[in-house]
Amino acid sequence: MQKYDFVTIGGATEDITFYTDEAVMIDNKEDLLAQKLMAFEYGAKLGVEKSFSSFGGGASNAAVCFSKLGFKTAVIVAVGDDYRGKGIVDNFKKQKVNTKLIQRIKGIETGFTFFIVGKDREHVGFSNRAANAKLVITEKELSEIDKSKWVYLTSLSGKWQEILKNVFCTKAKIVWNPGHIQLHTGYKAIGKYLKKTDILTLNKDEAMELVFSNPANKTMDSGFLNDIKNLIKILKSYGPKIVVITNGKHGVYAYDDNQAYYQGVIHSKKTADTTGVGDAFGSTFAAGMEFFKGDIEKAMQAAIKNAASVVGEQGAQNGLLSKLS
Repeated sequence: MQKYDFVTIGGATEDITFYTDEAVMIDNKEDLLAQKLMAFEYGAKLGVEKSFSSFGGGASNAAVCFSKLGFKTAVIVAVGDDYRGKGIVDNFKKQKVNTKLIQRIKGIETGFTFFIVGKDREHVGFSNRAANAKLVITEKELSEIDKSKWVYLTSLSGKWQEILKNVFCTKAKIVWNPGHIQLHTGYKAIGKYLKKTDILTLNKDEAMELVFSNPANKTMDSGFLNDIKNLIKILKSYGPKIVVITNGKHGVYAYDDNQAYYQGVIHSKKTADTTGVGDAFGSTFAAGMEFFKGDIEKAMQAAIKNAASVVGEQGAQNGLLSKLS
């Protein structure tokens, strides 16, 4: 019997969120990888409607999600020896996430992210990785990962290539949501790991960046790559068993060896912000695949419900549900 159902690996942060109606949204469709921009008047001092502090980071959000859904969960993250790090660890304990594998880094602050949320409740984030960049995977962590059914791998920094090399040699099934650094480095650096990935989960922008990073796709028509049905087939050809792409209000697509799947969104009665929605969807989808014994449609339905719940509350963790069905 496995010690854990899920072990999450990646970032843990304090999220500081500012809400403002003074952001200007700009269409930028000529740039395939940055089709919409958020802008502000240069040199201006702008008003903030309200602000919040909450817990975030991909591995942190996923761990809390899994634990709330009743799965035995451990988290592998790095925090500093400061009040922020203590708060993150205390939150994990409160949420019944195993904290024995958390790495506490002396002399370095804990990571944090500033989010600016516009009137449409979409956001832009500025991340200081800080202690997150010091995360390592040693024999101690590897022995624990081998006791887990699943690994949920999120955004990495620092010695991330070494982390990937070690994690992908374990026995656990792997759910992977590559972070900005991995996607920016591109297919050449991470392609070999996609072949060993059980579930690859990305949003549309991330999917386009990964596909476009492959030199073989540089000459492809932008309209072709802007179609999720084409994106998902290209990503599936890289080797993952299941590919999932979220596309905001336009729903979610999944693809395995047999067929394509689609699930529309559930519109929340209120929209606080979209922070952590991708983490909620990805981790709930993985939880659903375990709970529903590989039923992709049921996993997608459960994930959409949890994502809608998170949209309705401020922060990445406050709206997470405690049941899959």
